[in-house]
Parts: sequence; C-alpha cells; structure tokens
Amino acid sequence: MGVRAESVRRPGRPGAGTSSVPDEESILQRGLEAFAELGYDHASARELARRLGVSHNFINDRYGSKAAFWRAVMDHALSAQLGRMPQVDPEADDAERLRQIIIGFYRTAADTPLIGRIFVDESSRDTERLDYLYERFVAPTLELMSSSIERLVASGRMAPVPMDVLFFAVVPPVGGMVDGPMARRLGRPEPVSSQLLADTADALATLVVNGLLATGEPGRR
Repeated sequence: MGVRAESVRRPGRPGAGTSSVPDEESILQRGLEAFAELGYDHASARELARRLGVSHNFINDRYGSKAAFWRAVMDHALSAQLGRMPQVDPEADDAERLRQIIIGFYRTAADTPLIGRIFVDESSRDTERLDYLYERFVAPTLELMSSSIERLVASGRMAPVPMDVLFFAVVPPVGGMVDGPMARRLGRPEPVSSQLLADTADALATLVVNGLLATGEPGRR
C-alpha cells in the first residue's frame, strides 16, 4: 500500500499536533548557551533537545550528530564574531594597527562572552573540537596581526617572540572583558555600560601592546 503524501514528513520536523520547530537562529543560539553552560560532555542529546524545544531525535535528524551540531553552533557564532571585527586604519603605524586589532578583538569578545567560556573549557582538552577552534578562531586572529608584528620585529621595535608566547600575551586578557563576576569583585561598577567596556578594551590593548614593544630581552627557549 502506498504512503499518503501528507503523512510523510522530513527528518527533524515535528509530527502532527506538536509545536513548531524554532527557527535556525534560535536553535543555534540556544545551542551556544547550552554548550557554554554545560560543556560539551555534559550537554547530552536529550538535554540539548529539551533546551532547544525539539524532539529527542531532532539533532541527529537535522545535523547528523551532536559533534556536527556543535560545529554548526560554533560556525555560526565565530563567523558572526569575526564579521564584527572593526576595520583597521591602513595608514596607521604598525604599533597602532596592532593596538587597533587587539582592541577590536577585546570589544568583540565582550559582545559574545559565551564563545569565551567554550574556548576556555575546550583549550585544556586535546580534541578535534580544539583543532576546529584553532583553525576557525585562533589562526585567523593571529593572522590579522602577523604582518604588523613581522614589520615591528624587522625594524627592531619588537623583540622576536615565539608564537605560543604571543598567543598567551594577547588572548587570555580577554577574560577582563567577559569574566563579569571576577571583575565585580575587583571593583568594576555595575551596571556595566558599553562605554566602560570600550574603555576597558582600550586599556587592556594598550597595556598588551606596550608590553610587546618593550625592549627587554624575551625569555629564551
């Protein structure tokens, strides 16, 4: 017996009488919130489905697996974050260009603190997810700075620094933008205004760049 056309539904769609599936933007945002709060290992398919407001088999039907859903969530979030990075003045001095890039990175991170939480959680685990974050987030961020840094080193204004040292000099201070509870304990006023965050990004970037441009001998390997 043939199946009636109206009884056929595509994978991931609710059956008759069930509530509609949230739009893709909502699904990916709720996924980001869940992974940031629970971590990848504790975000079970059942718990994700509950938070997304979908059936328990929705993630496998729509994305193929929890791992693929995580990548879709991070693709969406990181593309938006990198897209918000401000343009840097092409006429600026290399030191100023470096400062502008880092300021933009810190300000953008303040707008997307959930990505920072996921990054911190994943950085201590040697997984394919960390490989993904390196390729999609770390490498593009460092690439933005590479030309200016090469010219600063070549001109003698900046000492050569190993890539891992450079990374840990630039990226961890972003915690000053996203770690609200600690910042409050250290005296940051509430509520936090956009101007305060902009000033904080500027101060952090200036501090980092001034440190990179210091003339002292960097640590030897």
